[in-house]
Amino acid sequence: MAPETNSDRPAWRGINHLALVTDDMDTTVRFWHGVLGAEIIATVGAPGFRHYFFRIGTGQSVAFFEYADAELETFMKPAGIPYPPGASQFDHLSLNLADEEALEDLRRRLKAFGCEVTEVVDHGFIRSIYFNDPTGIALEASYWTHGEPADGDTVDHTDDSWFGDADPVPALREVMDHGTVDATPATRLTDDIVTPAPHA
Repeated sequence: MAPETNSDRPAWRGINHLALVTDDMDTTVRFWHGVLGAEIIATVGAPGFRHYFFRIGTGQSVAFFEYADAELETFMKPAGIPYPPGASQFDHLSLNLADEEALEDLRRRLKAFGCEVTEVVDHGFIRSIYFNDPTGIALEASYWTHGEPADGDTVDHTDDSWFGDADPVPALREVMDHGTVDATPATRLTDDIVTPAPHA
């Protein structure tokens, strides 16, 4: 049974920021602000690190840390492909666009700046293009083909144009059956790097 809260759902307003890591903030600014047109809106700097924020929507941003004198293990991979020898917790970031025209405009813009980009990929409820930032982070730009889900919309979890898993996990079956999950996991904080990550 879920604990009682002040409301049924938190008042989500999209992503405030997604924090990523770069080993070259200058190149990151040139790509995110210059190529993608994501305006740089805030910075934090202190001895040993920088933290820069790029606007990707109203109240939403992507932020990067750059650590001085830290050797980073970087890698480059396509979206949706596991990172051997184990999958990383981050796979890719998808940026939301309004429609097909905006998607094609971004695709042309990336090509004009000399950036490799895929053809448009149709996933049914979204259409997407894929590309990488200069640090190798897998990026996607997408738009909702059935209209963007609005805050407060009633979700039909049995609509197979949105929910296409023929063998959903037990938690989704619970949501489909009675609108909520039967049990939730507890989590814990850590003050150090833990490898492998603990499971609740």
